[in-house]
Amino acid sequence: MPKIKSNTESKAYVLTGPTSGSGRATALNMVKLGILVLVGRNAAKLAKTKKEIEHLGGRAVSVVCDFSDLASVHRAGADIVSLNLSIVGLLNNAGIQNPDVTKTGDGWDNTFVTNHLGPFLLTEVLLPHLEDGANVLFVGSATEDPERKLAVRAGFRGGRYLSAEESLHGKWGPGGSTKPGMDAYATSKQCNIVTAMAFARENPRLRINAVEPGIMLATGLHDHMNVPRKILTSVLVLLLVPFVKVLSTPKRAARVFTRILTDSSGPSGVYYDEGGHPMQGSTLVRDRTFQDRVVAETRALLTKLPT
Repeated sequence: MPKIKSNTESKAYVLTGPTSGSGRATALNMVKLGILVLVGRNAAKLAKTKKEIEHLGGRAVSVVCDFSDLASVHRAGADIVSLNLSIVGLLNNAGIQNPDVTKTGDGWDNTFVTNHLGPFLLTEVLLPHLEDGANVLFVGSATEDPERKLAVRAGFRGGRYLSAEESLHGKWGPGGSTKPGMDAYATSKQCNIVTAMAFARENPRLRINAVEPGIMLATGLHDHMNVPRKILTSVLVLLLVPFVKVLSTPKRAARVFTRILTDSSGPSGVYYDEGGHPMQGSTLVRDRTFQDRVVAETRALLTKLPT
């Protein structure tokens, strides 16, 4: 249970996945902007990031949350609400990517639960408690688009959504990747984007958007890589970032995330690219009927699952 107390006049930003990669870079980029609520599964790493923020003159509180465990997500949401902070921003950044199939302790698809169901549930818990005009940002991925050439070359075949129930059990549409874990990732990120679009229409008092962070290799998202491969990809990315538009770094993504999260007059229902400019996703993510179906099916599924 968090131990910080503050008056409701203090601005607060809830940041998930803040201990590595773009999440950590965003937290360090926002140290002077308000109280940072750091939400992640590793208490020791949260404590380390909190200490870094405080060393830079910021204020932070840690909330332990395992996004693959819906009961943990629900508890974390309640803990955040109990802080009685003036929440003006929520970054749904936590996520995993693994080409292989992994399961939660309940036998569910780990990627779909961690990347979509967990953030969806946390957002629904927090929505009534966000200040008017607050910014909510979901991190998506262009891998959801079957027409995205770079993603296809990397082995992705776009989102393969059949239903929320089938996604929970790791069942994807035909014509997918040779590695089901890649279908799980693309589908979960597609669900994040359409959730942002549908939530934006449902909550006109808020600004709810999605962002493509760009390709960032050898970050915490790629923990399945061995050490030599992480080092190699890190070096390659640093060399190629100035020349390849879709490549990014945690610091570059952090600047984009921060700008969107702190924009008090920006639009809602926008999908941004890695540079912070509006972009077009796949045909499906632009389809309002599909957006509403994913949200309705996700809500119905969550009512049946223990939270």
